[in-house]
Amino acid sequence: MGILLVGATMLLSAMSDAGAGQSVRFAAFNIKELSADKLGQTDAEGRGICPQLRRAAEIIQRTRPDVLLINEIDFDIETRANATLFAERYLRVSQNGQEPIDYAHVFFEPVNTGVPTGMDLSNDGSTDGPDDAYGFGRYPGQYGMALFSRFPIDAVGVRTFGRLLWKDMPGNLMPDGQEGKPAWYSPEEAAVFRLSSKSHWDVPLRIGAKTVHVICAHPTPPIFDGPEDRNGRRTFDEIRLLADYVQGGERASYIVDDLGKRGALGSEALFVVLGDMNAEPVKDEALYGRTAISQLLELARVQDAAPVHMGRRPGEREAAPDWAQTKTCHFGRIDYVLPSVEMKVVGAGVFWPAEGDPLGHLVAGPEASSDHRLVWVDVLLPANP
Repeated sequence: MGILLVGATMLLSAMSDAGAGQSVRFAAFNIKELSADKLGQTDAEGRGICPQLRRAAEIIQRTRPDVLLINEIDFDIETRANATLFAERYLRVSQNGQEPIDYAHVFFEPVNTGVPTGMDLSNDGSTDGPDDAYGFGRYPGQYGMALFSRFPIDAVGVRTFGRLLWKDMPGNLMPDGQEGKPAWYSPEEAAVFRLSSKSHWDVPLRIGAKTVHVICAHPTPPIFDGPEDRNGRRTFDEIRLLADYVQGGERASYIVDDLGKRGALGSEALFVVLGDMNAEPVKDEALYGRTAISQLLELARVQDAAPVHMGRRPGEREAAPDWAQTKTCHFGRIDYVLPSVEMKVVGAGVFWPAEGDPLGHLVAGPEASSDHRLVWVDVLLPANP
């Protein structure tokens, strides 16, 4: 397996294809507020010149994921161009001498952020604030998602769950005044409020002879509310949706996608869960019987490579990592790459150069790539029967 040197940081490089014995690198990266305004900053040749986005692109070029989910990219409803612009103006342009990277396939679809409901969801007497949208946003599409892939997307098999209503999840935590829950949302609001603050996606990829379902999400931060804990409750249930979808069975009987298809992921399906989950396994309180992220991490179908800073080599992943090394932002670990148990993990890491590393400027200072760190996991797909 090849080696990619990142300053003083050693990472395992992903292989160029998905043949027998070769690995596939999956990554998640929240590039803070990757907006249309930033994408519009170009030089005379049309190359991107936003310092933050150049640093983010350099990190991507250095780590070279085969499949990459970007959180917080604006979804531009009219043109749907922002994901393509980021690829053309940054990823396909060498950053600081790095080899450009190209993705032949991109999944970029609408999200709930900034989409108005016409209701006063924030209970502040106004119906047009960012807190009154289906997901917090000052305009439609803010804080969206884009999936970049070297491998073809099975468009027929794609499923999205942005319109699934929160009330339709049995035993939900929505503060609607029912069953002892706080009375924050009125009956009219509860009747139309969507569960997903952005969206939940199942994007099947054809990798060699296999199909791998890439399951993407970005639950709302469990903060910016009051004692009713409406955001914390939503975070918990957004992660529960992922867990129910992966686990299947009766617990997933309520799940209906945006095209009306009912049901969960197949019990034999290969999958990788990607995204900024806004949930920390150690620091979060277990307000509803358990921590929100434990709903995923403790599933029998999910394996957690627990990526750490400075990269990890095969054989090291069995050791219990120090919590501080697993952080993906200064708060803690909130960004995840979680493959299904049928795959063999052969490497994992968080791009967070050590103090004094010459690449530290990529993640520090006012023009840093993000307040999050790119997290990656390398897997081997199971051999054909």
